[in-house]
Amino acid sequence: MKAWVYREHGDVADVLGLDPELKVPELQEGQVLVKVLAAALNPIDTARVKGVIKLPGFSLPAVPGYDLAGVVVKVGREVKELKVGDEVYGFMFHAKKDGTLAEYAAVEESFLALKPKKLRFGEAASLPLVIQTAYGGLERAGLSHGKSLLVLGGAGGVGTLIIQLAKEVFGASRVAATSSTGKLELLKSLGADLAIDYTKVNFEDLPEKFDVVYDTVGEIERAAKAVKPGGSIVTIVKQNKTLPPPAFFFAVTSNRSTLEKLKPFLESGKVKPVIDPKSPFPFSQAIEAFSYLQTRRATGKLVIHPVP
Repeated sequence: MKAWVYREHGDVADVLGLDPELKVPELQEGQVLVKVLAAALNPIDTARVKGVIKLPGFSLPAVPGYDLAGVVVKVGREVKELKVGDEVYGFMFHAKKDGTLAEYAAVEESFLALKPKKLRFGEAASLPLVIQTAYGGLERAGLSHGKSLLVLGGAGGVGTLIIQLAKEVFGASRVAATSSTGKLELLKSLGADLAIDYTKVNFEDLPEKFDVVYDTVGEIERAAKAVKPGGSIVTIVKQNKTLPPPAFFFAVTSNRSTLEKLKPFLESGKVKPVIDPKSPFPFSQAIEAFSYLQTRRATGKLVIHPVP
């Protein structure tokens, strides 16, 4: 199969190369083989190639990528629900070696859900990691009906989903979000009641405070000045210091149940994928997609589609 492979750690442009004849991964118990039709990039993919993040049991050479959407072409032993021909999406949380930037991926059944029929493969591939991160962080932070929320980095991959889920799923009474000037209208279109231009306004100096602050950009000290007494701060940016109360770090895990729980909102269109206008990148331009990801200027998600 064709796959993007790195055989050493380093900058993506230096170490990632296209291998036209990589061996198709063998199935382990509880896995299915997915013909990947679309994949999406996340900052963790870059960190993995650079060697900043190394999972136990990881070895080189390796294929990057966590998010995917595709069709099941083979099922392994102890697979109980999925079958050949199912259209699925999910993210490979424990991808120790071979990820999703390949024609085929061996994925744990428990990480995959049936793709919402309303979504195209590229749209579905953009969602798994970010929508589960958004949902899990809000749930753990205790957001509920009638509470207020501030999202730091509202136009990013996770941020665009936080805004929508806060309104449509958790019933937040007021959602504020930060972005650069050119993305303020996007925030409003996603449901933000207050769109804050971080190039002009210091959000922590606003008189309004919030029940929950969701930090996707690494501004934890400033976030602590924007939360109400008794409120919560969740961050997905790993800190090299002790987090100030009431902040906590949230790392997502992959499970089908969250995707299934949110499926009605995706089918109805109440929650929508947000994909950067430069996407999709063709499979042959994966390095260009990584380069754009590293600018941190992407709106929503970067998708690789079609995968040959």
